[in-house]
Amino acid sequence: MKIRIDHTRCRGAGQCALTAPDLFDQSDDDGTVIVLDDRPPPRLHAAARLAAALCPNAVIRITDDEAD
Repeated sequence: MKIRIDHTRCRGAGQCALTAPDLFDQSDDDGTVIVLDDRPPPRLHAAARLAAALCPNAVIRITDDEAD
């Protein structure tokens, strides 16, 4: 799994950081998403997918390693 972010569309809603704090944080400057681990271990895959689904601006994209 690879996590990619469209930073230009992020508005800092924070759902990702609330849903998956092991994977996402927010910038102190503008509140936009910071990815803590763009290639998370399998135990965090479900949390990454849930965070992507809950993002109101759809800025989180999840791909398989083979698709990179």
